[in-house]
Amino acid sequence: MKLIIVESPTKARTLSRFLGKDFTVEATMGHIKDLPKNTLGVDVDKDFKPDYQEILKKKKIIGQLKKIAKRASKVYIATDPDREGEAIAAHIKEIIGEGKSVRITFHEITQEALNEAIKNPRRVDSNLVDAQIARRVLDRLVGYKLSPLLWKKVRRGLSAGRVQTVTVRLIVEKEREIAKFKTQEYWEIACQVKGEKKVDFIIRLLRADDKAVQIKDGKKAKDIVKDLENSNYQVSDVIKREVSKNPYPPFTTSTMTQAGARVFGWSVKRTMSIAQRLYEQGHITYHRTDSAYVAQGAIEKVRHYIENSYGKKYLPATPRFYKVTSKVAQEAHEAIRPTVMEHTSDTIKSKKFGGDAPALYDLIWRRFIASQMTSSIYDETTIDVLAAVNGKQPPVKRYLLRASGQVIKFDGWKKVLSSKKDTEQTISLPDVTNKENLALVKVLSEQKFTEPPARYNEASLVKTLEKLGIGRPSTYAPIITTIQLRNYVEKKEGKFWPTPIGIAVNDFLLPNFADVFDYQFTAEMEDDLDKVANGDVSWKKSIKKFWNPFSGKLGKVEKTAKRVKIETEKLGRKCPDCKDGELVIRIGRFGKFISCSKFPDCKHTEKYVEKVGVKCPKCDKGDVIVKKTGKGRRFFGCSRYPKCDFASWRNPKAPTLSVEKNK
Repeated sequence: MKLIIVESPTKARTLSRFLGKDFTVEATMGHIKDLPKNTLGVDVDKDFKPDYQEILKKKKIIGQLKKIAKRASKVYIATDPDREGEAIAAHIKEIIGEGKSVRITFHEITQEALNEAIKNPRRVDSNLVDAQIARRVLDRLVGYKLSPLLWKKVRRGLSAGRVQTVTVRLIVEKEREIAKFKTQEYWEIACQVKGEKKVDFIIRLLRADDKAVQIKDGKKAKDIVKDLENSNYQVSDVIKREVSKNPYPPFTTSTMTQAGARVFGWSVKRTMSIAQRLYEQGHITYHRTDSAYVAQGAIEKVRHYIENSYGKKYLPATPRFYKVTSKVAQEAHEAIRPTVMEHTSDTIKSKKFGGDAPALYDLIWRRFIASQMTSSIYDETTIDVLAAVNGKQPPVKRYLLRASGQVIKFDGWKKVLSSKKDTEQTISLPDVTNKENLALVKVLSEQKFTEPPARYNEASLVKTLEKLGIGRPSTYAPIITTIQLRNYVEKKEGKFWPTPIGIAVNDFLLPNFADVFDYQFTAEMEDDLDKVANGDVSWKKSIKKFWNPFSGKLGKVEKTAKRVKIETEKLGRKCPDCKDGELVIRIGRFGKFISCSKFPDCKHTEKYVEKVGVKCPKCDKGDVIVKKTGKGRRFFGCSRYPKCDFASWRNPKAPTLSVEKNK
């Protein structure tokens, strides 16, 4: 009997479908060893030696693995092909012994990939294990050394994380950028004109006497409108060209989670959870990857599928190759793609994978097919028009206006990956000739105001983290989940807002540990971990780079740093108990609540309810309020529940905050 060890029961069941009676598959249910919960578990005086211990809850699983491994003729350790998987593999070897165990990896759970892996076993990669140890030790040092400081200087029960703190910093700084923003007025002006063929089209104002037009007030706008109403219009240039647009590369973890947020409104955690299910059940390749590489065999299969399904005109003469961005040679995963081209989302539906799985699979499937298809081709037209002002010596003599249009000529890859945006961008312009005179139909002017920077959403936050080099494919979801669980940020209407706690923690840590939580330094630490994984840097050297400036400041900050107060939101109501204090909104372990400003002298509390300023659309009696599911996802319901069962994911109206006393 041969034994294969994986992490999850789902993965074990999928592998069992490909194996005969000679194989047994067992799951570790994740890590089986970790640093101890209640002590630091890292000896900083002995080269940061970690004290990995068997996880108490896994005692039964560990015993079972040892028992079955003893009877097995050979043990294949088939944990995931990344640093976490390699660390689990190392711990499995420590528990069952070196003797008859080998390491195998595959990036897709298929018969072919499994057979190939069994033919090519290897040793556990110590470099990948060291990279995981380095990250775990770093995170433990930050958590255990900073948390007591936060308890003393901000509030008890708080904790800090190396990368999480930097992510909170991004959100806090964005909020302050928004607060400082000053709205400015500006005007956009265009003209509706028609040529000899009597077809109307819109031309937009660009320049006035060869200078870029900036219209910042209504008076100037009115003067320009008057000029344009008294002008002659003539086509000065017509430019026509053919434009091709290449397809996007297949998904990486970052682009997949961004698409999940943008297309479906999903959190990164939700997208990754669905992708994990699809991977473990054998339908997509490994979902934690920063590489756009595609195996030669997969390219041949998708090219064959494109030719058969769409025709030769949709198949490029040669395959498309995309830049491989992964910095770790041992983790040179493929991009995320379907394992069987013929399996569509209907295949996933029929197997009852859950409501969201077919949607994500369809997105992955279409993105991969499109990535190997021909370019889409457009006919692009640009029409420049000169408006010459009539009359004697006007302030401006000539205005330049322009119309741009684009019409699809050949859909190419957009046959499988088109969007609503593509339709909106298609603008057909009439045929006009150079020097052709145009008739003015009307001048269009619109007052506008500059808008503040947008708050981060799931997609833009991941994109920014990736751009800054902060975090890696396996860490995006835990980072974003953790900062919400700690109540450092909250998500409202899909946007991230810093909470008073998050702002207080940020305002304590940043001034006192500016170099440690610097964006560039954090990115350099990530690069160092990649170098450890490649065997280029010792993990202990990497830890020292972080530890030396960090540890040197801990004692000093504890002695000299001032306490940071968590600001509370005042409600403008006196406390009904003590009659002296004012009611304020605070954030506790379970979210927001109302208390007296005189706490702890006055213990008055009330339940916090967020209203949306609109009556329930179902009963028209209760108020629409914000509620949370068991997993913390926000939704909108009626305050009269259970008498009225109205519930919706969509907000009937933009939120305005108020409170309701808990009766």
